[in-house]
Amino acid sequence: MLSEYLKAAMAKAHYELLGGGEGFYGEIPGFRGVLSQADTLEACRDELASTLEDWLLFRFSRQLPVPALGGLDLTVREMPATP
Repeated sequence: MLSEYLKAAMAKAHYELLGGGEGFYGEIPGFRGVLSQADTLEACRDELASTLEDWLLFRFSRQLPVPALGGLDLTVREMPATP
């Protein structure tokens, strides 16, 4: 399920060629702070995927919501206490 989510999120990514030989910029709309910049498009994609993974781990560790994608909802919910 996590792999499917990562693929769906990366499919939403937008990339832009920066002027002045600055390389490429990438971001995923709806994922605030998930962005990257690198010399090549491939490196930009790899960096964006890594940033997305770190962003998700941070959100999970703080029990913060994450956007649902394609019917996949990874939001961590608190488990009821067991006696």
